[in-house]
Amino acid sequence: MNNARIESTCPISFTLDLFGDKWTLLIMRDILFRQKRSFSEFLNSSEKIASNILVDRLNLLVKEDLIIKGTSPENKSKFLYRPTQKGIDLFPLLCEMVLWADRYSPKGADKTLTKPLMADRPKTISQLKKPFEQQLNQS
Repeated sequence: MNNARIESTCPISFTLDLFGDKWTLLIMRDILFRQKRSFSEFLNSSEKIASNILVDRLNLLVKEDLIIKGTSPENKSKFLYRPTQKGIDLFPLLCEMVLWADRYSPKGADKTLTKPLMADRPKTISQLKKPFEQQLNQS
């Protein structure tokens, strides 16, 4: 993935410069929706990302201030990742993608997420963000 920024005033172009491949958003999905934190957890996702691509995308997400890399309190040689406020702010975008996929994908989407989103998007997104924002406030 090209990490160089393209100077564009188009918001969609700006977003695609950062999230133009599936791996970057899937890592953020794993962090935000599946509470994955470690390299091995990301590596074991069903999409089977290659380790070199995972390293590249994690480094990009850290560089772009979407996630923070820290050491595990239990094992100092293990790194853990958690979202920054900028990363947490992706929840509305990802939730809209879930709803779009539920409508148009032949397989639909997980109803445990789509039902509350359809009933009350703002409340559901706020509830999804809350534990991450509380963790940020404690740091």
